[in-house]
Amino acid sequence: MSDPRLPSWRDGATRDAVTGFLAAATALPPAERVAVFDNDGTLWCEKPNYIQLDFLVGELIQAVEAQPRLADRAEYRAVLEGDSAAMAAMGLEHIAFSLIELCDGITPEEFDERVRRFFDLARHPERGVPYSGMRYQPMLELIDALRAIDFSVFVVSGGGTEFVRAVSEQLYGVAPEGVVGTQVAYRLDNEDGRPQLIRTTELVGDPNEGQAKIQSIQRVLGRRPILAGGNSAGDAEMLEYATANDGPSLALLVDHDDAEREYAYEGVAGTFDAAEPITVTASRLGWTVISMETDWDRVFSDP
Repeated sequence: MSDPRLPSWRDGATRDAVTGFLAAATALPPAERVAVFDNDGTLWCEKPNYIQLDFLVGELIQAVEAQPRLADRAEYRAVLEGDSAAMAAMGLEHIAFSLIELCDGITPEEFDERVRRFFDLARHPERGVPYSGMRYQPMLELIDALRAIDFSVFVVSGGGTEFVRAVSEQLYGVAPEGVVGTQVAYRLDNEDGRPQLIRTTELVGDPNEGQAKIQSIQRVLGRRPILAGGNSAGDAEMLEYATANDGPSLALLVDHDDAEREYAYEGVAGTFDAAEPITVTASRLGWTVISMETDWDRVFSDP
């Protein structure tokens, strides 16, 4: 019989691994019950585009309406024309950094407002639902099950920290300080004697993928996880780190193998090339692989 805490998880070895871990973890002190989850492709859908990329494209369209000459810039022209060949030649990372420039010079509060407005108004380009309806229902159930046994749950994303923080409490019940991601740098402005932070186009450290995720977990959270969930090569070090404990631990890899209900693709890192497919890494290291097609009775949440 399916575990009542996980109604969208089908019976089988994957669900058994999850429920077995939940039972074993209760023997640990609450301070050691720490879970971290990647965001894109792990907690919400990342296809056909990263949701943050859709947000930035919307910012670009508004900026071009105000300043038409921006459309002459090669990166922006490729995005606006949907020129996939040109974008591929430039690279996603280069395109993303160019788009981040559109938010240069604004306060964190203004950025939060723009992100929340996007989530209020925008719809997924292929499914036509609010982006909140692109969260994975089984992962939301898992987060609830973890909290029910006093786990601290954090989001450790390769995406922008502030982008995820703007909606993390609403979408996952994770407070802004519980989000770790790629961090933009700020400068302090003291105009008119009123100090405030202003966004720049620089990053604090490296993009939050690979080894950077482990460093960020220690620097920002200061606690080692015993459960980690991810979906791509950018999460490999984080999953391996979580299972390097002496007690109960669990590494969960979401395998996107359901072309009918979601998308079928291999999870790859955004900023580097991995030596092997992430599913091969998972098999080699004994992680628990979640087959969307086999293990989940339902994929998406309600909006």
